[in-house]
Amino acid sequence: MFDRSFLPPVCLSICLLPPRSDDASAVRTIVFTTATRPASTPIARDLFAEIDELKRDLNAIVLAHYYQDADIQDAADYIGDSLGLARQAAETDADVIVFAGVHFMAETAKILNPDKLVLLPDLDAGCSLADSCPPDAFARFKAQHPGAIVVSYINCTAAIKALSDVICTSSNAVDLVNQLPADQPIIFAPDRNLGRYVMEQTGRELILWDGSCIVHEIFSEKKLVQLKVQHPEAEVLAHPECELPVLAHADFIGSTTALLKRAQVSDRQAFIVATEPGIIHQMEKAMPAKIFIPAPPEGNCACNECPHMRLNTLEKLRDAMVNRQPEITLPEDIRVAALAPIQKMLEMSR
Repeated sequence: MFDRSFLPPVCLSICLLPPRSDDASAVRTIVFTTATRPASTPIARDLFAEIDELKRDLNAIVLAHYYQDADIQDAADYIGDSLGLARQAAETDADVIVFAGVHFMAETAKILNPDKLVLLPDLDAGCSLADSCPPDAFARFKAQHPGAIVVSYINCTAAIKALSDVICTSSNAVDLVNQLPADQPIIFAPDRNLGRYVMEQTGRELILWDGSCIVHEIFSEKKLVQLKVQHPEAEVLAHPECELPVLAHADFIGSTTALLKRAQVSDRQAFIVATEPGIIHQMEKAMPAKIFIPAPPEGNCACNECPHMRLNTLEKLRDAMVNRQPEITLPEDIRVAALAPIQKMLEMSR
């Protein structure tokens, strides 16, 4: 019998994160709580109504990543992973794009829509993986491998995209690498874990940048094994950004969208989910009769929740539309240079 009362522990954490700049001496400190509002506590319906009215008045669209808070997901016009969100950003006819995600995602929307107003509810909603790849250092790394094709995971800054030949997501990385010339070296950045997974799936030797995601590298193999013993009927779903020891225990590995689809078609009734637990909201909505257990992190905290994603709130989303701020802007030379590899990805993914 599965325990439906399973909840991640509640804690208050202080996370020291690298800056989104080239100043290695700077450190951004984000204090965040992993406590979530109890399901029984309602949000005033007029806040959702305000957001809907603002969307109509501004001709705005709200794009939200699966890792956002459940309330933001419920207020969004489209919910998806990085590839789906990029496609939506490229195709929308809205005048305003409110990106409920992290900084690099909103940057991607701006790259694709230079004449649209792109808003991010909280500018401090960054990404540890993107921060792990400073542009100057990566440019030097690229120069050490002349002639290599640069494939960059979309979880990187606009400046890194501008140094790349093609962008990929976890949904299409394997397919895109398989399409590249077999005799040409490939640099894969910034996520080493996704790069190792792509190497395993394609048989290609990749030159890896040594970056990682704080969420996906924190899962505990020992605790995962214990969960499998407690719930032997459960299928383990894992994102390829996870460390190799965790992936070794997975029954299915895929992007966030792929994990959701797998749970829908699987005949299993319970799943251990090794990715940011925000996706579980959509899983439970789509499959209320099934059980979803978040894979546990090291230590006694909810560090498997992304602190950056959790900086966005429904109130900040509303305020961003009211104030038309914070706005995402990019230098035009960076935007144009970053656009080409994104368009290449979209063309190769059709």
